[in-house]
Amino acid sequence: MGKAGRYIWQAVLILYIAFIFSNSLTPAVRSSAESGFVMEKLHALLGALGMRDVSWLTEHLIRKGAHFTEYTLMGILLFRSMKTLDCGKIVIVRKLHEAAVFVIPFVDETLQLFTEGRSGQISDVWLDMSGVAAGLCISWLAVRAYRRAVLYRRNRLQALKR
Repeated sequence: MGKAGRYIWQAVLILYIAFIFSNSLTPAVRSSAESGFVMEKLHALLGALGMRDVSWLTEHLIRKGAHFTEYTLMGILLFRSMKTLDCGKIVIVRKLHEAAVFVIPFVDETLQLFTEGRSGQISDVWLDMSGVAAGLCISWLAVRAYRRAVLYRRNRLQALKR
């Protein structure tokens, strides 16, 4: 991968973190309306799939699911960013990426303390960090599965050539 390609993933990660922070700066009234919209659509979808009682799917659950999903994607982007920079060999870059797992959720929740109607919660910091961990694990497993598939294909081709 060329030098420019390496930095594209860094830019994507930084822009995504800005997106996360912008969500935290959304006033509670608007954020609640967005969650309510998603909840209505999911209720309709589940109803169309034959589920009659969807009262368990609350706005609170939608919000927590959004936190986890948002940070799972951040974990995937963080993994890709680390892979393109080969962070294992550059200690300071690796440490910055590792720190992001903890710092970004804390900053995110702190921003909410200054947003109208919002509150920062330590439980959300833990949820966010769990999402990052899930994204990192998903990425690692995907890379591992891809490498195994490539190795299997290579071995099969070599066996056929014999």
